[in-house]
Amino acid sequence: MQATTHLKTFRYRLRPTKAQEVALLEQLRLCRGLYNAALQERRDAYRKAGKTVTAYDQMKYLTEIKAALPEYAGVYSQVLQDVLKRLEKAFKAFFRRVKAGQTPGYPRFKGAGWYDSICYPQSGFSVSDKTAFFSKIGNIRIRLHRPLEGKLKTATIRRECGEWYVSYVCEVEAAPLPATSSQVGVDVGTTWFCITSDGEFVENPRHFQGAMRKLRVAQRTLSRRKRGSNRRKTAKAAVAKLHRKVARQRLDFHHKTAAKLIRENDLVAHEALNVLGMGKGNLARSIHDVGWGQFFSLLSLKAASAGRTVIAVDPRYTSQTCHECGHACRENRIGQAKFRCVNCGHTANADHNAAKNILARALPSVQNVEVMRGLRSPGLQSGE
Repeated sequence: MQATTHLKTFRYRLRPTKAQEVALLEQLRLCRGLYNAALQERRDAYRKAGKTVTAYDQMKYLTEIKAALPEYAGVYSQVLQDVLKRLEKAFKAFFRRVKAGQTPGYPRFKGAGWYDSICYPQSGFSVSDKTAFFSKIGNIRIRLHRPLEGKLKTATIRRECGEWYVSYVCEVEAAPLPATSSQVGVDVGTTWFCITSDGEFVENPRHFQGAMRKLRVAQRTLSRRKRGSNRRKTAKAAVAKLHRKVARQRLDFHHKTAAKLIRENDLVAHEALNVLGMGKGNLARSIHDVGWGQFFSLLSLKAASAGRTVIAVDPRYTSQTCHECGHACRENRIGQAKFRCVNCGHTANADHNAAKNILARALPSVQNVEVMRGLRSPGLQSGE
């Protein structure tokens, strides 16, 4: 029987010399130029001739581009191909959003500072204990703080706030965890990050809100600096570093919370939320701060590697349905945190009750049937 594999990303800090950093910046500049030229060609072809140009059409001319512009010979061929595939992906996402009736967002030209990564999709790279090799760049010192696993698939070099990182995507074999015979439902929120069906309340760390004072000061400083000046560049970098710190804190919290849920349970059920749509309402800032989408993605990734099951269930009426009798109506929810069933009198924390309903919907049980039966209650209205 073939072993189950999944993709896992390992991220490390690079320590390029000044000459290597110049070379890396030049690679970014050239790749950005190719991206913009390819986008312009697509726009012109469609506008003037109604013709659609694909990434594979444009790849045929890479040899001619290298002959006409010798500087492009200093960029690994597969890196250039990946630039065109990246543009192709942007167009596919654009047409997918058009088809779905969403705000499409036509692919844009990349200005300086808005193209910060290059990818080696198959070959041209390797790594040892102290150095990372990249074709056309050379060996760069690397801080390998944890060992790589599995088979190397891709390498992506990225610049963040003046620092350089490489992310290796590896194909690794799944390592199933011992069975626990436990299942849990998870109800996410903004007051508490999540409440589980077994009664655990996980605090919402509110990383962004905690950094808002410093961010306001940094943004105010940035707005006062003259455009194009070195002082503005310094102020812009300070703002970017604060945002990066918040993002890292949030990611670390999500990793630890997801790992705990996967380690302790064979099955984890959560709501199938439209996070993108929810991020446009009155609670947009709070919803962006908790980062449910990232958390759910990590939960699924960790489950795949550990042989666990993650199920996303329909979230409708989970906070209005009584877990004890299955009766559902909006009057059951008497407050943000209070639940009292008007049918049987059951009282509970509203989010804890919802977490139990979420788990019930993920399990093929009699209780699940009762919950779904409760959805047809005459007093039920849409929304929580």
